[in-house]
Amino acid sequence: MEMQQVRYFLSVARTLNFTRAAEDCNVTQPALTRAIKQLEDELGGDLIRREGRNTHLTDLGNRMQPLLQQCYESALTAKSLATRIKKGEVPTLSLAVSRTLDLVHLMRPLSEMHRSFVGLQLKLRRGTGAQIAAMLKNGDVDLAIGGPMGESWDRLETWPMFSEAFDLVVGVDHPLTMHNALDLDVELIRDTRFLIHTDADLAEFETERLDAAGINLDHAHEVDSDRDLEALVVAEFGVAIMPASAMNSARVRHLACSALDLRRTVAIYSVAGRARSREASALLNLVRSADWSRALISHQLDGVE
Repeated sequence: MEMQQVRYFLSVARTLNFTRAAEDCNVTQPALTRAIKQLEDELGGDLIRREGRNTHLTDLGNRMQPLLQQCYESALTAKSLATRIKKGEVPTLSLAVSRTLDLVHLMRPLSEMHRSFVGLQLKLRRGTGAQIAAMLKNGDVDLAIGGPMGESWDRLETWPMFSEAFDLVVGVDHPLTMHNALDLDVELIRDTRFLIHTDADLAEFETERLDAAGINLDHAHEVDSDRDLEALVVAEFGVAIMPASAMNSARVRHLACSALDLRRTVAIYSVAGRARSREASALLNLVRSADWSRALISHQLDGVE
């Protein structure tokens, strides 16, 4: 199917007149008729019926018209966008974000980008530390944001944003919430069933520290969805180990347990020597200049209201 054939058909469907449609499309009537016949052959039936001076759409034509109209308009939109991108008229930003970082914490700089760059096309990709490192190294994204990547190379530029502990996350009605201690005793959770996010980097948990504390994740429930993980935590299938900035909702409680001694530093990453777009440079500047300690406190308070 060619867009030229679709355009000719839509013109006839609109005018119900082959001569006028040919004039509108700036083509000879025989050429227009041949193109529509080729389209009909491809679709397996007549789209237009001519009865003397009267022209009307067949049942197939009536059914196909809105679909072909949408197809044609989408093609025009795609062509226009491609032209604008080629001319540098469409601002784009490709960003990789760790799966363990709640996007809500990035909304202030992203919203500022949205306001500052009219028509901004955001390409947001998620991955583990190793995956976003590969995206950045291969040039698939402009910038990456997340915890430790698990690797380093000489051109990797790192700007720390904030450091945080890992908490125990339970449902609001979980028995562990009944303990008033600000810092939970590890003895209370040694026999607890745990939940882990399969896309999270276990390196972030520093599993040797968990082993030393007597915490075993071998039989932990494995979940690959943030929403599913929260639902299982609320249903008391187990206790999750999550960064303090993650999963802050009214349905769960974060409990500190310093004995686990788990921390991570979230940073924004770039590649030295690689030309940055103005959009990437703007986001990098916004992230580096933000007061992340205040932003995190504000978001966490919003989650427990």
